[in-house]
Amino acid sequence: MSKLLLILVLFSQVTFADKPELFLLKTYDDSRDVVGWVMSEKLDGIRGFWNGRELLTRSGKKINAPAWFTQNYPPFSIDGELWTKRGDFENISSIVRTKNSGDRWKKITHQIFEVPNQQGGLLERLSVLKAYLNTDPIVHLQILKQTSIDSKQQLKQFLAQVTDQKGEGVVVRNPNTLYKTGRLPSALKVKKYFDTECTVLKILPGKGKYKAVMGSVLCQTSTGKELRIGSGFKDKDRESPPAIGSEITFKYYGFTKKGKFKYPVYLREKLTN
Repeated sequence: MSKLLLILVLFSQVTFADKPELFLLKTYDDSRDVVGWVMSEKLDGIRGFWNGRELLTRSGKKINAPAWFTQNYPPFSIDGELWTKRGDFENISSIVRTKNSGDRWKKITHQIFEVPNQQGGLLERLSVLKAYLNTDPIVHLQILKQTSIDSKQQLKQFLAQVTDQKGEGVVVRNPNTLYKTGRLPSALKVKKYFDTECTVLKILPGKGKYKAVMGSVLCQTSTGKELRIGSGFKDKDRESPPAIGSEITFKYYGFTKKGKFKYPVYLREKLTN
């Protein structure tokens, strides 16, 4: 057998999982009326999509979970987060992305927030899994609690409770929406952010549709930390960027373990009295 023919034979025996079509979150702002929606904690783990046969990442890569982990999983699709506890993302990622993690998987729970391709609204779809688990319970397979939102203040209090306990944020969803994929206006992430100022050091050119204008700015905070900010700018800001040496205000969502600003977003030029 020639080398080329051998390669073709071997390649034909390789199977690739299809990238799953999933729903994604848009960002909440205070102008949205979400009373009557439901909320749950936004877990900082690894997305785990079960297609009825195998467990996949968001990108479609097969997750090498032990056989016992998915042994009694349902014959229908479920979507959720592989998670251990708050502030444990690096450990979760190590367990999920490493082959033969063995007993480390006993720390993982699969927190389900969606049952795709079922009839009805969100709570009706989740009830399909609930009925299945009532018959065949699986300790590590859990349905993420959804709480009805009675007021905007209730949402703010829940967000404060989650973030005070080092949680990432909250997800709010319209429970009456039928199952859809893509980035949805009926599924929003709510995060607590902070804001501070930095001095613009350099204007960095854009790429793609921003090729002829500003792409981002390099700036420095009063504590000496440098960072790049590329999101939050309107087209007019990119055409006429803040001057080098000027101060701008940006928001961020805490810090990474390396002390870097999480998701910095431009807000405005610094307000002066």
